[in-house]
Amino acid sequence: MGMSIRNQIPGTVTAVTIGAAMASVKVRLAGGQDITAAITADAVKDLGLAEGSAVRALVKSTEVALATGPVEGVSIRNQIPGTVADVTTGEAMGSVKVTVEGGELTAAITKDAVEALGLASGTSVVALIKSTEVSLAAA
Repeated sequence: MGMSIRNQIPGTVTAVTIGAAMASVKVRLAGGQDITAAITADAVKDLGLAEGSAVRALVKSTEVALATGPVEGVSIRNQIPGTVADVTTGEAMGSVKVTVEGGELTAAITKDAVEALGLASGTSVVALIKSTEVSLAAA
């Protein structure tokens, strides 16, 4: 199945906490980073997710924010360090490819943000992703 979601990073489920409707699933990515996905309890059951399950973490590029360093005092738990590999900008938006341990992430951010952060190839950044914006697919 083809997908328009460019950010697809393999990983392994390390913990599943199921609530009445939603679940928190912790995943160790191929590069060793830990992320959390907030998905429905039904999705956990449908995918058969349990500790040790192989998955792909999927994140739309529009849901990836970038910072020039770790961010404290924010509810976003998924903070993945990386290095800008490429920046392409148009009139209003930019596409920033970030190399992270075990893969690559793409962030779609405004051209103004690219310029304000001084993003260029080689810039150290932290990709910020809310857990509610991480989808999981069985690998």
